[in-house]
Amino acid sequence: MPTLVELTVADAPDAWRAAGFTVDDDGQCVIGHVRVWLRPDDAARGVVGWALDHAAEVDAIDGLPTGVPAQDPPSAWTHENGSTLIDHVVVASPDLDRTRAALEDAGFDARRVRDTESYGSAMQQVFFRAGEVIVELVGSPTPDPAHADRPAGFFGLAINVSDLDATKALLGDKLGEPKEAVQPGRRIATLRNKDLGITTAIAFMSEGEQSS
Repeated sequence: MPTLVELTVADAPDAWRAAGFTVDDDGQCVIGHVRVWLRPDDAARGVVGWALDHAAEVDAIDGLPTGVPAQDPPSAWTHENGSTLIDHVVVASPDLDRTRAALEDAGFDARRVRDTESYGSAMQQVFFRAGEVIVELVGSPTPDPAHADRPAGFFGLAINVSDLDATKALLGDKLGEPKEAVQPGRRIATLRNKDLGITTAIAFMSEGEQSS
């Protein structure tokens, strides 16, 4: 089974520090067992690549820049915002079946499929396990012919915290009000990332059993 070991994000280290993350002088931030490299890039936004262990060695998975980890998995760091691990990485695709097939070719195994809606349109979520992290693939169950040739892309991150109320107290109005998550017994709050100069869509979740 592929294991997510590293992410590369086109954000400034200071922006993540302002959100309560511990970031070293090299732009490294370790959340759970995932090393996040913060590499500012004016031409890019959000997550721009990942490194996978135990996966087929390819340069990209349906357009998702993919590499192998350069270092052994790190030990977890402590963060002021209470982050403990990355619950899931969201990948958006204009052609769900194509991206699912590419992920499966790389060694991923689809664990669950969920039908839902977004702004009144049918949506589908396909969940894969990548070590301690879930990969959530989202898109329309029917490809849009006008955009079907576009590659998949990273959409955002959901990060578990030890105490969501404490995270809200720390970040104040930079974090939305916690609300019930789709996962039973869990809550979620969305980071107002633009207010912090962060281009990555981030949500914080209370700890509990992951959905897949």
